[in-house]
Amino acid sequence: MKKERVFFKTFGCRTNQFDTQVMISKLKDFELSSEELQSDVVVVNSCTVTNGADSSVRHYIASLKRKNPDVKVVLAGCGAHSKGETLLNEGRVFGVMGHSEKEQINEILKTKERFYRIGDLEHIDKTIVESFVGKSRAFIKIQEGCDFECSYCIIPQVRGKARSHDEETVLEQVRTLAANGFGEFILTGTNVGSYGRDRGSSIATLLQKMSLIRGVRRIRIGSLEPIQIDDAFMELLDEPWMARHLHIALQHTSDKMLSLMQRRNRFADDLVLFETIAAKGYAIGTDFIVGHPGESEAEWEEAMARVKALPLTHIHAFTYSKRDNTPSATMKPEVRGDIAKARHKALTALIKEKNYRFRQAHRDNLEVLVEQGEAGRYSGYDQYFNKVTIESNLDLRSEWIRIERAEAKEDGNYAHYAS
Repeated sequence: MKKERVFFKTFGCRTNQFDTQVMISKLKDFELSSEELQSDVVVVNSCTVTNGADSSVRHYIASLKRKNPDVKVVLAGCGAHSKGETLLNEGRVFGVMGHSEKEQINEILKTKERFYRIGDLEHIDKTIVESFVGKSRAFIKIQEGCDFECSYCIIPQVRGKARSHDEETVLEQVRTLAANGFGEFILTGTNVGSYGRDRGSSIATLLQKMSLIRGVRRIRIGSLEPIQIDDAFMELLDEPWMARHLHIALQHTSDKMLSLMQRRNRFADDLVLFETIAAKGYAIGTDFIVGHPGESEAEWEEAMARVKALPLTHIHAFTYSKRDNTPSATMKPEVRGDIAKARHKALTALIKEKNYRFRQAHRDNLEVLVEQGEAGRYSGYDQYFNKVTIESNLDLRSEWIRIERAEAKEDGNYAHYAS
């Protein structure tokens, strides 16, 4: 009997990417498909961080059904918890499955009747993923959920409270992937820096144990909160296996805005922290929400002056998007869309210039994991999480190479590699 073909469409963060790999690893009685329009089932691993994210998922499902009317659409991910019941009742999806159900996907997809399997928000995965389809780097999910109560965020409502994965399960995951040839590991989760607090451990302790596993060459951390970077973590910054890039979520640099957002960080402390880390040769990225309600011209000018003072090299900037059922959704005054867009443009231009200056000063001895390319042109990321485009007559895919000196251009780093 011919196996049904299953295609996975993943929206959102690295945690979702890992969750998709968990589901793929559990498909025993189905065929994994790379063509959505030739598939019998499409599993949509959804994001619901903003109303816009919900809209993207809805539009994708509608477009897919127009092109392939007979396909069974199964909604998974965070959107299953926020919009799943509505989409099921509207007949837009065949089934809905929550986070806790993904390890049962093989049996769930055998269901002949429409289903709603939302599960709970206390589950912890125990699956050991052996490979990552189409990836050179491995994502390792170390925790779920978040105990923060930021005013703009719905994620704790759809991912639950912070809870850490079992340390030995995480280490076994790393051992397995390292034995299968993966050398770079990216720690991910809903609130990565909270790892271990519910188990009498810490992310610093986990990092040290990971570093002792044979084959582990470089470790990146998805995102940290400023208050989670303690002395034990700071002591690891000189270790050779630490990627020379940290992503530390600020969300804003105006203390008034941080207060409105119910954030736990304040600029004076953030500045000291960033300068200390930058002095060790690190690139530093952050998240920043532009146009949150209450962001007046005065707050914006203050914020930009403070961004200029920070040693930032990367940014994930968002224009504020209202998220239903959050405190921010009812805050006034709102910021006009055109103003928010202009502020976003100014902020990203500033960080682009900062990144260019950083790359000009850090273009020697770049350790690059080549991720993709063909026919003499390849690309990958160096230890500072800057993309390097490489010309070579060798097949460099999935290889680690050292670039003695790159050419830093405004749009990225470039290099030639012979041997």
